[in-house]
Amino acid sequence: MSRKSVLIIDDEEHGRVLVKQYLSAYPEFFVAGECANGLEAIQLINRSEPDLVFLDIRMPGADGFEVLQQVEHVPQVIFTTAYDSYAIRAFEANAVDYLLKPYTKERFDRTMARLTPQTLPQALAVAATYRNPAGFSGRVLVEHKKRFRNIAADDIIFLKADGDYTEIHTAEASYLSSTGISTLTARFDPQKFARIHRSVVVNMNYVREMYRDIGKTFLVMENGMEFNVGRNYLPVIKNLMA
Repeated sequence: MSRKSVLIIDDEEHGRVLVKQYLSAYPEFFVAGECANGLEAIQLINRSEPDLVFLDIRMPGADGFEVLQQVEHVPQVIFTTAYDSYAIRAFEANAVDYLLKPYTKERFDRTMARLTPQTLPQALAVAATYRNPAGFSGRVLVEHKKRFRNIAADDIIFLKADGDYTEIHTAEASYLSSTGISTLTARFDPQKFARIHRSVVVNMNYVREMYRDIGKTFLVMENGMEFNVGRNYLPVIKNLMA
């Protein structure tokens, strides 16, 4: 198995040290370099063409987003920052994850699990195989009371963004996932899960009815919840209508 190269870009030395310490548990990755300045980061990424970059956002020279805009080589990116206000922008940039400082080894491991499913405990690795023929995930594992609850995608009524996290609502209970709503939704079949608002994704199998009122469109779910469909998302709903 070929090893994957990693760059660590953070203007705080202890931030770089922490990533190296946590990453040492993953022999399939090796640190190819590090730097503390955005302008240096651009040169380093283009020169070494890494597989993965741990990237801070607020740095001298250029911030993390400016770095990604200027590099010729675009690797997988995990943002590491002390600021929670950039999460949506980070996932719009197709980030693997958004690690909010200070983060724990457990949180780091959950991030790495997205890149290295073979390193997961057996119970988690099994869930990763539950995919339908189209390649979309049929189940999702969510941490709940220090355990991981295995939830079938078909049991999810709707997803709602909660800052950097995502609320997962089923008929039995609600759960909070550390994965952003855009990343989480991408795992599910778009013929079933439709984004109807910037912060809401619904399972169309649980939509009871749709109606318009005062120029707005609303969906009524089987559990009685009602959601206003954002204007920009109306074409998605219409495409799913018979």
